Amino acid sequence: MKINILAAFLLFTTALLPLQAQNAQAVVVKQDGDKIYLDISSLSSPLKKGDSFKIITASEPLINPQTGKNLGDIYQYSPEGTITEVQPLYAVGEIKNAKQYAAGAKAVLESQPEQIQTPAAAQNAKEEKSSRKIITYQPVEQTIVSLTEGNVTAPNQIITLSDKGQVTVYSPANDTLTPVLTAHLPAGTEPIAISAVDVKKTGASQLFASYYNPSRKIISTSVLEAQNENLETTNTFNSFVKEIGCSPDKTLWGQTPFVLGGNPGNARKVLYNGKKFELAKDDINTRREWLNGINFYPYEQDKTGLVYITSSGTLKAQTGKERWAKSKSLFSSTPNRVKYKQDVVKFYPSVQVYQKGNTPVIVAAQNTAKLGLLADLFGQYKDGKIHFLNIEKGRLVSEDTVELDGYVYDTACTQDAILTAETLEEGYSSIKAIAK
Repeated sequence: MKINILAAFLLFTTALLPLQAQNAQAVVVKQDGDKIYLDISSLSSPLKKGDSFKIITASEPLINPQTGKNLGDIYQYSPEGTITEVQPLYAVGEIKNAKQYAAGAKAVLESQPEQIQTPAAAQNAKEEKSSRKIITYQPVEQTIVSLTEGNVTAPNQIITLSDKGQVTVYSPANDTLTPVLTAHLPAGTEPIAISAVDVKKTGASQLFASYYNPSRKIISTSVLEAQNENLETTNTFNSFVKEIGCSPDKTLWGQTPFVLGGNPGNARKVLYNGKKFELAKDDINTRREWLNGINFYPYEQDKTGLVYITSSGTLKAQTGKERWAKSKSLFSSTPNRVKYKQDVVKFYPSVQVYQKGNTPVIVAAQNTAKLGLLADLFGQYKDGKIHFLNIEKGRLVSEDTVELDGYVYDTACTQDAILTAETLEEGYSSIKAIAK
């Protein structure tokens, strides 16, 4: 990674491009009957035996006849094949009764992800559906990249941040979300996260919307408050911030990147001094990971336990001073990708923690890459899951898994539920409230 003394920057690549056309980096180099030899030297994630693939045989543009708008390409594929051998730079797959495919044709790949399983679940491969109560709100025409709950003009409102930088305050009722207030981040900026915490102690939530300014190459956070039936920006400060905890006991934390390399700094509480917001002097070591994939819980009396997703996609939870429980690397395909300087780094959905009796329950999102291993661009996923995990005998084991219809950019924690926003097709999102 190139070292630069300049301040760090983040850039969300929000264009949802057709994966088949943009990311089909596996290329047919040879065919021997049913055996297909693929160049996999450009893949960003490992391929394994048993993964499936299809070869793109033809494509044509799909045009709306009324508007003339190009809606993308329609692809034709070969029958599905199976990877039978993987070498460092090439893989061999088989397609039964294969036709002759041209050298240079592109292939799309679909990985079979690992599953978090308890020992009992491992004996029964068929996963049972979650019995948790789930409220699914009617879809909204936004791609929601972050969400939270707060008291902006009334209790228990849901606040969202879209990929276009729109902040929306909704009042929920049954399965419907009624928009109450809206605001937009500064033009030309890229949205990162939204939080709702009453730092000023006014009785109403202040909203903290973090974004990247590419012209100034800095991360900023706008503070928005409800004033005169509008959302008004009352403060701006240069840090990335994210709420930690569950309503109504959330706290707000700030983070600035290290000046060397691609790692962020430690977490510091956000305070209000009567005039402006600032970061406290005391900090907590975040293991050089971004705040979005981090949480804390009391693992011992008067001590703080860290929960975070590592850069390799492993979920870790502190169980002692130098002891950690961890999961398999399920989350390596989960994160939103963000551009940091000249590198693409992983930026995970929020990890939530709540107490169930004396035991912490950890909630983390897992997305499945759309048509394979090549989802290097922001948003290239097909579906997601929400895992509820416990710490048992020094290990993280799954208590429950909720299957989603779409994929996830963020989660939030309320007093009774875990909030998440499924990104659906054609730019829609649907918010789910999953009972704890």
